[in-house]
Amino acid sequence: MPAVVVSGSGENQEFEGRITVYVTVCVIIAAFGGLMFGYDVGISGGVTSMDDFLKKFFPVVYKKKQHAHENNYCKYDNQSLQLFTSSLYIAALIASFVASKVCSKAGRKPTVQIASIFFLIGVVLTAGGLNIEMIIFGRIFLGFGVGFANQAVPLFLSEIAPTNIRGALNISFQLFITIGILLSNLVNYFTANIHPHGWRISLGIAGIPASMLCVGSILICETPTSLIERHKVEKGRKVLRKIRGVENVDDEFDSIIHACEMARQVKDPFRKLMKPVSRPPLVIAICLQIFQQFTGINAVMFYAPVLFQTVGFGNDAALLSSVITGLVNVFSTIISIYLVDKAGRRILLLEACVQMLISQVIIGIILFKGLKATGANLSKGEAIFVVVLVCTFVMGFAWSWGPLGWLIPSETFPLETRSVGFAFAVSTNMLFTFVIAQAFLSMLCKMQAGIFFFFAAWIIIMGVFTWFLLPETKGVPVDSMVDKVWKQHWFWRSFVAEDEFRTDVKVV
Repeated sequence: MPAVVVSGSGENQEFEGRITVYVTVCVIIAAFGGLMFGYDVGISGGVTSMDDFLKKFFPVVYKKKQHAHENNYCKYDNQSLQLFTSSLYIAALIASFVASKVCSKAGRKPTVQIASIFFLIGVVLTAGGLNIEMIIFGRIFLGFGVGFANQAVPLFLSEIAPTNIRGALNISFQLFITIGILLSNLVNYFTANIHPHGWRISLGIAGIPASMLCVGSILICETPTSLIERHKVEKGRKVLRKIRGVENVDDEFDSIIHACEMARQVKDPFRKLMKPVSRPPLVIAICLQIFQQFTGINAVMFYAPVLFQTVGFGNDAALLSSVITGLVNVFSTIISIYLVDKAGRRILLLEACVQMLISQVIIGIILFKGLKATGANLSKGEAIFVVVLVCTFVMGFAWSWGPLGWLIPSETFPLETRSVGFAFAVSTNMLFTFVIAQAFLSMLCKMQAGIFFFFAAWIIIMGVFTWFLLPETKGVPVDSMVDKVWKQHWFWRSFVAEDEFRTDVKVV
């Protein structure tokens, strides 16, 4: 199957090659970095709702939870408990900038290998935790793994894939994240009744995908773009032949050489990123990451078991409800893979804003009217309706702001600022994930049902931003982004200087 690259002049050029078994294996192995991220996102909410875990590490929270007249919204409000979840994300934020440099200087493959080692250390410390300091240090090492994996894996997938399926393979990273979340929910459901060490099993099972990533990272190749960028030209040609399954790769090879030569002309990628010509992709990448978190999705996914317990489900039922939302998350992401190159990016984002807004507002109204701080929980019918609304919300996110929050930044940065630009996107995502993870339970306690109106207000802002400031990038080659997108846009064209246009560089 030939891959197609469109040059700045608008000419189509077909590169010889096919989707090889080796590329498929490499993609699956690398995507385990996304699965680890998803597992770590999903596992913490279930573990922090387990009584055995709370009794050992957070006895104050356990006592509040058991109190006869507990505050429905505040029983899990504890900064140390939130730090267990959020420490991973502040560590990932810091690690992403280090990973950006490692990714550029050492390559994508070593960065993935380092991520797997951090994951394994983190699993040992958390599953074998004897005190709160040990498990939080474990979460920090997991965060280092997330920072390195989230920096390297999307770039690896984009650079190793044939051009005509690059978008779908990029979203496969998000698909593996959702699969990781689903697996964590299933694991929590079955370990919740294993006393007293069910929580250790939940945290320890993360060692399986971490080990697979560690061993698999030895088997995968380095990307041709990374090799050539680091002056290993002939090795890059050899790897390109291997992953394309043909001998004649001259056209694609020359295209990569040309892109790397243009990238080398930029001596300081960070300074280039700060120039007006780079403002459109940088601002959009950062805003997409902020908006992705302020949809409220991670608040829902982190604490789904806690949330469902709050509205009246028992522990087992709450975890089962989380499994249901995890299934919705996976299948909706698959829908995104099918629709993204057909319907386009903007329509998916705008439709999801409407869907998520309606869901959040109705959840807020139900909880505001039916769930007071103390006293009875919601009726069974109301509680089930809340689960349906949460699934509707997750569905909208999973085919839009979830995968497209990673896809669009990977499409819009040129090679010379790709690594540092994507590092800004990853670090912004981790920063605001940390903010939400650290603040959500306290916000739930203080704002009660109003927390859902808070996120609904952000969804309105996101919709306005998308309508006015986010252009459609479907079918636009990276090298033509300035001419065909930014130069034509009513707002962004004022930031693009005429002498900095890049209209004839093939970016692969």
